[in-house]
This record gives sequence, C-alpha cells and structure tokens, in this order.
Amino acid sequence: MSKIKTAFFCGNCGYESTKWLGKCPSCNQWNTFIEEVIDKGNSKTQDNWKTYNTEKRSTAVIALTDVTSKEEKRITTNDPELNRVLGGGIVPGSIVLVAGEPGIGKSTLMLQDALELKNIVTLYISGEESEQQIKMRADRLKISNENFYLLTETSTHIIFQEIKKLKPDFVIVDSIQTLQSDIAESSPGSITQIRECAAAFQRFAKETDTPVFLIGHITKDGTIAGPKLLEHMVDTVLQFEGDRHYAYRILRTLKNRFGSTAELGIYEMTGDGMRAVLNPSEILINQKEEQLSGSAIAASMEGMRPLLIEVQALVTQSVYGTPQRTVTGFDLRRLQLLLAVLEKRGGFQFGVKDVFVNIAGGLKVEDPSIDLSVICALLSSYEDVPLPAHICFAGEVGLNGEIRAVNRIEQRIAEAEKLGFEKIVVSKFNKKGFDKNQFKIEIVALTRVDEVYRYLF
Repeated sequence: MSKIKTAFFCGNCGYESTKWLGKCPSCNQWNTFIEEVIDKGNSKTQDNWKTYNTEKRSTAVIALTDVTSKEEKRITTNDPELNRVLGGGIVPGSIVLVAGEPGIGKSTLMLQDALELKNIVTLYISGEESEQQIKMRADRLKISNENFYLLTETSTHIIFQEIKKLKPDFVIVDSIQTLQSDIAESSPGSITQIRECAAAFQRFAKETDTPVFLIGHITKDGTIAGPKLLEHMVDTVLQFEGDRHYAYRILRTLKNRFGSTAELGIYEMTGDGMRAVLNPSEILINQKEEQLSGSAIAASMEGMRPLLIEVQALVTQSVYGTPQRTVTGFDLRRLQLLLAVLEKRGGFQFGVKDVFVNIAGGLKVEDPSIDLSVICALLSSYEDVPLPAHICFAGEVGLNGEIRAVNRIEQRIAEAEKLGFEKIVVSKFNKKGFDKNQFKIEIVALTRVDEVYRYLF
C-alpha cells in the first residue's frame, strides 16, 4: 500500500511545512499549525478543459508586441451597483470571491443577479442548501429564468462532470468552504481543500473563459476564511458588509484586476430581495423637523461616487474618572487626534468630557475629508448650539489645526448643490482647483479650525 502523505498548514495564512512549527515563519502567528492529509497515494487525474471549447488556446511563447490589444468584452448585469463595483460588468474568464457575514445576503444577491441574466446559461452550485430551499428564495424574489440551472453537490469531480455536460456561460459556487476535492483527503473547509477547490475553478475559468463567482465565509475576526492564498488566486475580492439591524448593505472591493478598488455599491434589503440604492445621499441624511445640536453633514467620496452623510456627536460631562471615547463607523484613533487638535489649538476642555461619535445609517467611513464635519459636530454638541441649516463640510484637519485640501472637490460641491444645500465649507487651498462661478451654492473657504468656530458660532 502507498504511504499516506501529510503536511502541516498554518491556519492563518496557509503556509505549508513538513513538520510542526510553534511560530509561522510567514505571518509570525503562534500555535496555528494543523496536520492535514494531502494524499493517500491514489492516482488522481485533474480535469482537462482542452476539448471544452471549439477554440484551441495556444500555449507557445509569444512576444508582447505581437499580442493584439482589444477591448475586453464584459457581461453587463441588470444590477448597476454590481457593474460599478466590478469595473463595468463581469469579465469572461474572471474568478470573483464574494465574502461576508452569515445572513448578510450574499446568496440572495448572487441568486437575484443570476436570475436576471436571461440571455446566458447560468449554473448555481450549492453545497449548503437543497433545491427546495433555493426554489423558495427564487419564488420570494419573483424572478423566473429558463436558462438558470441548479446543482446541489460538494464533490468537485462530479461538479465538473456536470459542467462538461451543460457548458454554462456563468457559474456561481455557494460556498467554496463546503466543496471537497479528490486530490486532498482532508475534510471540507480545511486549508488544503479550499486551496485545491479554488485552484480547480481557477483552471476552469481561465481555460474556458467562463466567469466564476465563489461565495466565501468569514472568520470571527472578520477575515475571509481559508488561506490568504485564496485572495491571491482570484481576480476580484468583494466584501459584502453592513449592520444586520439596518436595512442597508455595502458591497466593497478589496481587490480588482479589472477596475478600481475604491468603488462601493449600496443596497437596501427588502422583502423582494436586494434593491440597488442609486442615490444614497438622500437616505444617509436624516430629515429632521427641527435643528438639533451635535449633527453635521459631510460631503465625502467613496470611489468615484460622492456621498453626503450625517455625522452625529454627543459631548457630556464625564461621571467617572476616565472620560469615555466611543465611536461607530469612524476610526477611534482619528477621533482622539481631532480632540487633541481642539484642546491644543482651540483651548476646548474635552479632557473632562465623554465623547460619542456616530456615522448615521450604519456606514463605515475612511475618507479623511469628514474630519471637518466631525469637529463641527463636536463643537456644536460642546456649545449645545445647532449648526445652521443647509450647510455641509468637506475638509481634512491637520495636527496644527489647519484645514487641508481634499480631492474631487467639484463632485462634492455638485452633489451638495443637487441635494439643496445652500453653503459648503471647504479648505482655502481647494479654491485653485475649480471655478467658483459655475456653482450656485455658496462656497465658504477657510484655513483654520478657529476660523470655522468663529464663522459658525
């Protein structure tokens, strides 16, 4: 009998070793190595895709100058948010990983988008749900498609046999952690299995020009389950996130070989599936009957899209010895930096106050241009004076209390004007980048935080 071959794999990054190691030399994590069976010595053949297409793909060496550059054809879906995030549509032969928390709506979004592709043959492979469960979800979405096919199977060998019979134009795998390859002997979801199954689908996608979407799980600390190699193998990594207590979901691009990694798609979870939110600024700004203190509107950018979001702040006298600093949707270290700027450059005593900051709508914002609106919301709550109506802010705040210029200022101003704002406060250094006369909105250009305080209060 053949000898059973085993190896040790790092549970964090997928590093392979012939013996157990206490510390991983790749990611420097301790006690992460797990022993897995990689081969029992059985002769196994990999799938051959040379007879799949009529076009023969040449594997000879070719000079770069001899390659004809042509515009890549994309499959345009009926979902404008997914098209934007992918860079204009689905690229043939691409392999896309969609990850997110349980119950966030990954399977619903993929099923909905696949059912709306009426003209191409789609195969939906599910290792988690039965045909009846998927049918119930499709009935809830109220979309019918005769070119949509289901396969509930976890063995990649059987899956590829069915793919050769059907020859689909688009494949969705739900999820990659449930599949099992004959090449490796370990259990589904292990590092070896995820790597082998993803590699098999990568070979299939590249050799047949068939786009493949892999739905992936995430771990308890928010990272994508499986080896880090999985993210390197795929062409695009999409993160589907959002607070399950809110109706809104965000589709972020973590990696994209065919477009920008700064794009963002926003959806609203409804009873009939995911609805693409085409104008999120109107939703993210709460309409209030009366002006309240501690609220400021920020003109931010997510990728190429301008967003107007509401920043809420609450400053109260500290009851305990150590003041609290609590944030939702904003970086805590950034808040501490801004509070230090206000204490040093403005003379405000935030050291004895509890400070709470919240980005309305459940968004997580990383754009530094919301610094100015956070500071204005803090000052408004500190003085307990509401900010003037119909005013918004766009500016980064430096350590010396100066207001720094931000990029794409024209798009931010145009979005504020479109939503009916009368004034926007920007950095004086941004004035060189645009023509002030082309906008009807009043543009207030200031240089320092103390000037903003004097202007508002």
